[in-house]
Amino acid sequence: MRNFKEEKELNILNHSCAHLLAQAVKQLYPDAKFWVGPVVEEGFYYDIDLGDKTLTDEDIAKIESTMKKCAKDGKYIVRKELTKEEALEMFKDDKYKLDLISRMDEEQVITCYTQGDFTDLCRGPHVESTKLLKNFKLIKFSGAYWKGDSKNKMLQRIYGVCFPTKEELDEHLSALEEAMERDHRKIGKELGIFMFADLVGKGLPMWLPNGFLVRRALVDYITNKELAHGYKHVVTPSLGNVELYKTSGHWEHYQEDMFPKMELDNEAYVLRPMNCPHHMMIFKNFLHSYRDLPLRMAEVANDFRYEASGACCGIERARAFTQNDSHIFCTPAQIESEIKSVIDLILEVYKDFGFENYEFRLSLRDKNNTDKYFGNDELWEKSENALRNILKASGAKFYEEEGEAAFYGPKIDVQVKSAIGHDVTLSTVQLDYQLPERFELEYVDEHGEKVRPVVIHRAILGSLDRFIAFLLEETKGILPVWLAPTQAYIIPVNNEYHLEYASQVYEELKKQGFRVELDDRNEKLSYKMRESQIKKVPFTLILGDAEKENKQVSYRQIGSRDTTTVTLEELINLLRK
Repeated sequence: MRNFKEEKELNILNHSCAHLLAQAVKQLYPDAKFWVGPVVEEGFYYDIDLGDKTLTDEDIAKIESTMKKCAKDGKYIVRKELTKEEALEMFKDDKYKLDLISRMDEEQVITCYTQGDFTDLCRGPHVESTKLLKNFKLIKFSGAYWKGDSKNKMLQRIYGVCFPTKEELDEHLSALEEAMERDHRKIGKELGIFMFADLVGKGLPMWLPNGFLVRRALVDYITNKELAHGYKHVVTPSLGNVELYKTSGHWEHYQEDMFPKMELDNEAYVLRPMNCPHHMMIFKNFLHSYRDLPLRMAEVANDFRYEASGACCGIERARAFTQNDSHIFCTPAQIESEIKSVIDLILEVYKDFGFENYEFRLSLRDKNNTDKYFGNDELWEKSENALRNILKASGAKFYEEEGEAAFYGPKIDVQVKSAIGHDVTLSTVQLDYQLPERFELEYVDEHGEKVRPVVIHRAILGSLDRFIAFLLEETKGILPVWLAPTQAYIIPVNNEYHLEYASQVYEELKKQGFRVELDDRNEKLSYKMRESQIKKVPFTLILGDAEKENKQVSYRQIGSRDTTTVTLEELINLLRK
């Protein structure tokens, strides 16, 4: 999708349309007060104080209708410069505008824009006339705390989009509709993958039986891959002593994103946000020789981060999640070969899943804001150059972005383009000289000296939760056979005559290790077929007189109207393939 914030024409158009929205709201609700109406990547929004009123769908329809009338009037949009004193006088009855003006410098040029009967504080620029704002749509509305602070008043936030032409608007709305159909939250609910409950807690997903089967298949898949690549797996606790995170640096640099500490038995514990400190301690527990390295330590681990409630988005971004995590302890001479091996594993996995639209991002620290990172400049330069050279040597397509590094080191992120046009970070590789120093890790080198190892942090699937969200949106819930919660759905045409044979087929497929479901309800065949389609089962088996008599099965693959008849053995071979 297009970025409204970065395209100049769309930016000006959408900012002007935010004022059109405010004008319409003011006509309908004269006591309305307005906070800010910025352009964002997906369009614009305006935060509005409507007193005790909470907006409804009917209200949004009225606002849209009034906006159309205002646009049709075609009033010129007139810019006026104000002194700070004049601005304070003009908006003396609006505490939200007064708050903005009071924080402006005395010498700052303050501007307002007027269109017909409506004037708003704004630095602009705007389009010439409201008649240029006729191709718009209000998309959604929600509550939003003033200044994002839950202690403040809840305002009404209305989102919208505006385009130069009706064709562009229609194309965008069609893309939004497609995105809604692919929304993993919608698909996850329909397929019984996961659920949330406020009583359990915001951002805390509960995986239902179908979700468990998908997760188990993914965990088995990546664990077997890692074992084949020489990884050793561990299991560590989901919480740790605060002192552990003070040693690692997370307490100083990451505490705001962690759950509060729990005081027990004169000690303080926290739910862990990541697994590296635990893995450092496992390495530290043993004496290592250079002959032991590289040591590739892996874990499928549960982690917890205190995401703002507004930032939580289904299982894509949650407060409890599971990482496919690993830490490779190696010598400096092994860095290049180990990172190359990780990149090869990423490409191998992406090939298995059919991912083609992705690129590598070299995530660097922000040199103008080094306070949020620890370590010295020399180690950072060394780490960044090492990753840059490895990417160049690999021939991978990559770009660089400052400010995206972890606080302890630079990283390579793999940005995958989703079916709805979003950039999603799935895999990451991080080079770290810092944690081995902080934990005083050592190995004995070939000269008998104790020296520091280097640590490579890597996640191939990243967060399993986010990976599954991505897959659901990519496939619209039609997962490949090996991942589907139910791989085959068996329907006897008539229970009285065909259920016994259907049960035999069911038992044989179960015996062969397939995830299979038998629909033995006394419902019409068409109803059962529709049920299979709704559940997005890859193979639907229809068993009637001919199949029973010839000991065969007829199947239909999802998305196809064709029915194929084969022996049960042939079907088993097909499913296995």
